[in-house]
Amino acid sequence: MRKILIAGNWKMHKTSQEAVELINGLKRELADIQTVDILVCPPFTNLSEAADIIIDSNIALGAQNCHWEKEGAFTGEVSVPMLKSVRCTYVIAGHSERRKYFAESDEVVNKKIKAIKDAGLKPIFCLGETLEEREENKTFSVIETQLTGGLKDLKQDDLKDLIIAYEPVWAIGTGKTATPQQAEEVHSFIRKLLKEKFSSIVSDGLRILYGGSVKPDNTKDLINKEDIDGALVGGASLKVDSFSQIVKNSLG
Repeated sequence: MRKILIAGNWKMHKTSQEAVELINGLKRELADIQTVDILVCPPFTNLSEAADIIIDSNIALGAQNCHWEKEGAFTGEVSVPMLKSVRCTYVIAGHSERRKYFAESDEVVNKKIKAIKDAGLKPIFCLGETLEEREENKTFSVIETQLTGGLKDLKQDDLKDLIIAYEPVWAIGTGKTATPQQAEEVHSFIRKLLKEKFSSIVSDGLRILYGGSVKPDNTKDLINKEDIDGALVGGASLKVDSFSQIVKNSLG
């Protein structure tokens, strides 16, 4: 049985003080929940302070991005060892906004996934199609290309802690959401690809999240689908009440 994971991607939001208030609020609201994994991914500037607040709580800490090198002359970048040193346990790789605004290729995403995995952290590997690609019936070919490129040279044992997040780009920050049926169709396809490329052990055990305008009122319908194992939440993760309600609505 795959355990549900609800992850909040704060993107470029929250000052240090705002982050403290949000995390303390989430700790109060979600303290008793043990059957769902809860994750917050604040900006780099808030990670260390967030780690101090959530220590010994049921909330895990993740980063929104990383560089694939351990160190070097990469001004403005943050390495996985740096993230590990501030007690991150998850790192997002390949978010559509990184692909769109910073031209991250499948090759770059693959390097990041390997770096995250090699450091003993858990990669959240994002993939998804644009509106144009969906309208041209290219969804499945895009997903297969991104999955194949992102997981290049990885073996079955490398995927033990990998998480995939399907995020239709046309549903991110637009208010549009893939219907539960549309999301399930792609999740099922991803699981089928994982079985073909690796094994049924991988496909049956790996968690696949849905991301794209997730809100409290659509959470339950999404989570109830067989192949949807949680959510990567954007805007609704920025408020205590909405993110807490999403977690609670995923309890079943």
